[in-house]
Amino acid sequence: MSTTKTRALWVAYGTNGVCGSIRHEDDGYVVVMAGADAATGTYPSLESAKGALHSHMPPGSAWPRFQEH
Repeated sequence: MSTTKTRALWVAYGTNGVCGSIRHEDDGYVVVMAGADAATGTYPSLESAKGALHSHMPPGSAWPRFQEH
């Protein structure tokens, strides 16, 4: 059995509140959209994860504000 340790967490805030989060884990940056049952994907860098999260927001959405927790 293996465990994954979360190293950091960023919450993405859009104009209507929380729109998703990014967790830094051993295998990369995991994107989860608000209200989703599963992760959108795992990305090799924080910048690529931020871009992926934004690309899953509704068309025309402003770039979200990311806050580390």
